[in-house]
Amino acid sequence: MSPRDESGTMTLWLLGVCLLLFALGGISLDLWRGFSTRRSLASAADAAARAGASALDEDEYRRTGAVQLDPTLAAARAREHVARQLDRSALRGVDVFADGEAVTVVVRGELAFTLLGIVDPEGDLPVEVTATATPRRAG
Repeated sequence: MSPRDESGTMTLWLLGVCLLLFALGGISLDLWRGFSTRRSLASAADAAARAGASALDEDEYRRTGAVQLDPTLAAARAREHVARQLDRSALRGVDVFADGEAVTVVVRGELAFTLLGIVDPEGDLPVEVTATATPRRAG
């Protein structure tokens, strides 16, 4: 084989390497965005659960000294806290479960792919985070 017959081979190799680097860059970018979104949603869920856990049933505490939650107030505080979050771009839904002992916040979100959206335009990365907080007596 002469060098002229192999002139297109290097071009194909370079094209293949460029496509591979593009795919790896897309995966790493979307993976980084996924971790960042999960961290943001986890922070929102944790803060909302702590806000809900601050809703003590004051009447029960004054009467018996028992530290327990007012479930209705706890759920309302947790939902309100999530609604005030600054970064709501990935937020798709919130569920709050509260009883007399704990408040649990489930935050769901979705992340649209960036570079990998070219390969799968309908593909979204679902993210779900759960946080639970309980009230406790200070001191």
